[in-house]
Amino acid sequence: MLRIGWDYNMNKYVKEFIKRGLIFSGLGPIIAGIVYLCIESSGIDLKLTAGPVFLAIITTYIIAFVEAGSSVFNQIDAWPKAKSLFFQMTSIYIVYMGGYLINNWIPFRIEVIVIFTSVFIAIYLTIWLTVYFINKNMTKKLNAKLNKADIN
Repeated sequence: MLRIGWDYNMNKYVKEFIKRGLIFSGLGPIIAGIVYLCIESSGIDLKLTAGPVFLAIITTYIIAFVEAGSSVFNQIDAWPKAKSLFFQMTSIYIVYMGGYLINNWIPFRIEVIVIFTSVFIAIYLTIWLTVYFINKNMTKKLNAKLNKADIN
């Protein structure tokens, strides 16, 4: 039976979120390994045990899953750009903040959380706006080429 309306559309996006998350989530543990290698090569003796390493692997897997999956929010045509931006940024922020706190990568102190949040928002908005304006510029150029082709 063909489903129509909100249920069908949202189901499509949930499936896409999961698909993207599963495709790219394996990069998280690789990044955790690279970070540990860099720390070790800088001369810092980590003395890691299995528990923290396992927690870091699981956490970075989840972070990568949500980060990759959340890109689907920008493709929900029925949502305004601000709503897509908010949902993507919030979902990524929650997993980063949670992961960083759970792993003790940042201390649970209000001033640290405020700094982390400020830096996160600034970097996120910079990247998002850069991508947005690049895509807008490319679309403008393609439309100009199409209009020029229609005239000829």
